[in-house]
Amino acid sequence: MKYLVRDKIFAIGDDYWIEDEQGRHAFLVDGKAMRLRDTLELKDPDGQVLITLRQKMFSLRDTMTIERDERPLATVRRKRLSLLRNHYRVTLVEGTELDVSGRILDREFTVEYEGELLAHVSRQWFHVRDTYAVNVVREDADTALLVAVAVCVIRMAERED
Repeated sequence: MKYLVRDKIFAIGDDYWIEDEQGRHAFLVDGKAMRLRDTLELKDPDGQVLITLRQKMFSLRDTMTIERDERPLATVRRKRLSLLRNHYRVTLVEGTELDVSGRILDREFTVEYEGELLAHVSRQWFHVRDTYAVNVVREDADTALLVAVAVCVIRMAERED
């Protein structure tokens, strides 16, 4: 399933819809302004919060946490030794690790678990310059989590740039 994201320069307080392949609203990314740290909420079309992304305070490396139901779900960090491409590691609370690698700022990257492709983020499917897709490959994957991971690493890469 592909999810369409109309890209823009992110700022705290930005809200935007992510649509499914049929053009229906699938997720709302709700930027929370006036907070001490960078916070985003991924909501369903009815406004229910599915996932919260928060910038981790007092961290040596740029880190964001992903929460579900106000409980930690995962931590996202830039991998230390990645010379050729952007590379992020997503560590789920139960210890599972997802690898995110590719050209993050170009919106051309993958999310993998132990070498298995879970999602592919790309602009190649669209002719509109500021649009990219999150293609969730596995049907049994946690779609909201994979969309949140894509939003999170793009935000972190833009802050680093």
